[in-house]
Amino acid sequence: MKRILLILTLAMLVPSCKQLNPFLGDWNTPYGIPDFESIKESDYIPAVKFGIRQQEGQIDAIIANGNAPDFENTVAAYELSGEILDRVTGVLFNLSESDATPSMQKIVEKVIPMLTEHNDNVFMNPYFFARVDELYQDRENQNLTREQVMTLEKLHRAFIDNGVNLAPQSQERLRAINKELAVLEQRFGNNVLDRTNAFRMVLADTSEIAGLPSSVLASAAAEAAHAGITARDAAKMKGIREQDVAEGGPWLFTLHNASYVPFMTNSSRRDLREKMFTAYSTRCNTGGDTDNKPVVLDIIRLRIEKANLLGYDTPAAQILSDKMAHDPQTVDSFLGKIFPAAVRQARVEIEDMQAVMDKDVEAGLLPADSTSVIMPWDWAYYAEKVRQEKYALNEDLVRPYFRMENVREGVFNTAHRLYGLNFRQLDSIPVYHPDVEGFEVTDSDGSLIGILLTDYYTRGTKRGGAWMNNVRNQYKTKKGEDIRPIIVNVANFPKPSAGMPSLLSIDEVGTMFHEFGHALHGLLSQCTYKDVSGTGVARDFVELPSQINENWAFLPEVLKTYAHHYSTGEEIPDSLITKISVSKNFNQGFMTTELVAAAILDMKWHELGSIYVSRDCPYASETDAPADSTGRNEGLKVIDPDKFESFVMAQAGLPEQIIPRYRTTYFNHVFSGGYSAGYYGYLWAEVLDKDAFELFRKKGEFDSATARSFRENILEKGGSEEPMVLYRRFRGADPDPDALLRARGLR
Repeated sequence: MKRILLILTLAMLVPSCKQLNPFLGDWNTPYGIPDFESIKESDYIPAVKFGIRQQEGQIDAIIANGNAPDFENTVAAYELSGEILDRVTGVLFNLSESDATPSMQKIVEKVIPMLTEHNDNVFMNPYFFARVDELYQDRENQNLTREQVMTLEKLHRAFIDNGVNLAPQSQERLRAINKELAVLEQRFGNNVLDRTNAFRMVLADTSEIAGLPSSVLASAAAEAAHAGITARDAAKMKGIREQDVAEGGPWLFTLHNASYVPFMTNSSRRDLREKMFTAYSTRCNTGGDTDNKPVVLDIIRLRIEKANLLGYDTPAAQILSDKMAHDPQTVDSFLGKIFPAAVRQARVEIEDMQAVMDKDVEAGLLPADSTSVIMPWDWAYYAEKVRQEKYALNEDLVRPYFRMENVREGVFNTAHRLYGLNFRQLDSIPVYHPDVEGFEVTDSDGSLIGILLTDYYTRGTKRGGAWMNNVRNQYKTKKGEDIRPIIVNVANFPKPSAGMPSLLSIDEVGTMFHEFGHALHGLLSQCTYKDVSGTGVARDFVELPSQINENWAFLPEVLKTYAHHYSTGEEIPDSLITKISVSKNFNQGFMTTELVAAAILDMKWHELGSIYVSRDCPYASETDAPADSTGRNEGLKVIDPDKFESFVMAQAGLPEQIIPRYRTTYFNHVFSGGYSAGYYGYLWAEVLDKDAFELFRKKGEFDSATARSFRENILEKGGSEEPMVLYRRFRGADPDPDALLRARGLR
């Protein structure tokens, strides 16, 4: 009765609340795009609270339904619940990653425990579970569609994974763990963003900018101006006279990839490369409030305890139980087959780079002593020199042909040729930042596919990397109305500067095509239920649409459609296209090795059964394990994260010239981003991607029947069927596991 009164009270309040809180009503905007311009930071927490109460009432209504449970009155009703909560979190969590101001971070820190508690309340509710379980046990007799079966199984699994069958005392402990983990994971990500933003290297003298091309210097000068660093400021920092600041300076370099990568690739100042590399590779690992080592240990300790409560030996065993790989042993075996081939090729690359470094020693550019050997901070610089020697391919020659807007047009044109999609820029829509641009996406028959927002430029409030988010998922209402998705592609490309547009590197071009592949997965979804639509698939399958889309980026006929010189309009010459093509497998030993190393590191952290080890363990710290009531920790030590990482990498055979793509203390994917015991998924999906693209090559890269099959069997289906079933329908066979090695030139 109290609950009914509460629902009635909420219903009475909504009209007046709508005027104050934009999340509580439909947005009167084009396509229902969030009304970013009217949303205030003070709106988020009240909207989350209201949304939680709304969904609680909707679930209570499902439980109170006097009819026997069936799919419509139980599962479908749940799928349509939580409209307001979906609306506010779709906006909040996009901004928490792409515009994470200090005030926004504080809001998220308050909201996460609330959402965690709500999630536990839903999936530990025995009365709700009783209805779902009754359906699940009788699912073969319910005359359900395949999508309904998958949706039911996913919902049932959510209850099991959230401890619905645990004893009350264990449930309470699991609730506490979930809440603490949510806070710790958010803290981990905030710390990485803080440390990434904290480092600034200001250059003012011509000797400091040796080797840096004009386009890189222009971006660095713009960064300095944006940060308010004047020639006078730089002179004070350097202890020189203001008039001695070099023309065009000062220049600011940061740890954001758009700044870090070009510097490490081009700077001939080895001492400054080492400085940048050290700052980058030791983020959140040098003590203080933002040191993530204790955060990692707390996260792993709690994940182990959670896995044990749910009946698993390790977090990896728990996490992988519903993935394609299914268990840690399969993942370890998979990575173990790739790593030796990658390392072999990487050692060949090291020899090639050392030969170039030796020439620098002979020329007097480096000292002729034991220090003149390739180190991690030398890799990008000397790899670029080797590439220029072998292929005469220089990034500075290529960048002028990769203006951001032109590359994006190439991405759109490729999707048009493959899937018949059309894109129209939207000029008068609300956006959450001036950098954001919007596009209406329609099908060949003119029907709406969805809305794409692009947010491509780096800024201090944006976390590193690139990603795709759903602001609104695709689904169908009870009346059958197809709600089309709103998708965001986010990246960290260099900003335009005075007189210079945003010019992308070869890698950044691949990144744009990659993230748009995720966008296609979300945009083209043709499902009924939110939980299985779009990218709602197994983590080790979700990278297939993104990675296969990269294969079209550098095809000669595609390059000619978008790679035009930013100032002259000249089409990219055939000579450059050839150089890009023949060098496509260049440095693959390094890139594969660093990627596999990170995946191994992720797995070994999550294959731990305890963070406490014996005193003589090679990765034991000096810290004693805290005593507990059972005495089990007596005489044990806590793991030292640095020693653990070094031990794991040494056991794997990682060359000393390479570090994992992400080291432990800034490995956002696995300690903050949902890829725990799942980073291997990039490689797992690449096997599918390369095998699938071999079919396109055989039939024709733009063969309409093959593209239609990929769209209908993969992109439109989301998680409405088992991943391997979908793949076999498209490919007609199981994937060839050697496809990845062939594509990377490792076999």
